Amino acid sequence: MSQHGKRYRSARAAIDRETLYAPVDAIRTLKSLASAKFDETVEVHFRLGLNVRHADEQLRGTIMLPNGTGKDVRVAVFAEGDKAREAQEAGADVVGAADLAAKIEGGFLDFDVAIATPDQMGNVGKLGRVLGPRGLMPNPKTGTVTFDVGKAVTDAKAGKLEYRTDRGANVHVPIGRKSFDERRLVENYAALIEEIVRAKPAAAKGRYIKTITVTTTMGPGLHIDPARTRDIVEDLEESATVLA
Repeated sequence: MSQHGKRYRSARAAIDRETLYAPVDAIRTLKSLASAKFDETVEVHFRLGLNVRHADEQLRGTIMLPNGTGKDVRVAVFAEGDKAREAQEAGADVVGAADLAAKIEGGFLDFDVAIATPDQMGNVGKLGRVLGPRGLMPNPKTGTVTFDVGKAVTDAKAGKLEYRTDRGANVHVPIGRKSFDERRLVENYAALIEEIVRAKPAAAKGRYIKTITVTTTMGPGLHIDPARTRDIVEDLEESATVLA
């Protein structure tokens, strides 16, 4: 079994694994921990009380975080003619149709988001085994199958995120970089928790949000109190006043 490095052990020693942190305290503590040699991604992981074997208890949607994620998003677009030109003008990194599908079948996966116009789903459909497991398959429910490719590319470049439950009813979402200041991370977290609460399936029974963990790419996790879902940004402002 691999051993954790000195930075990880130091960071883990600085947190209380049994404590349910308030969101602001969790982010403040996370930013104070020892850092890796690169700008780590800050991630939020939810364990939800959903039975995802039932279609009406699955969770899937998109969110635009107010401060983005700090990631340079590469976008591939399946389109032809005017729509291809629209995608290129909006900043798409690669645009094509059957040629792009063939390129992907040959191993090309240097992109983070795939968008397609509806008439291109014949080319995209045969890529399901390649794109599906990687979460890259265009889907009308998430706005990535659309004739409005310019807006879709712009949104993706601005950090529009897709979230969905995995087989264990968990949801994993990045909310920024460790270099973000407290306010940017807190505002992104507040927007995310509001979205998760809003998207609660009507068929869900019992306790909806079981646990919330915030962590960084190379760091230990801090457990956030799942009952703290409102007035999170206000808590930051109050704590700043007290510290001042």
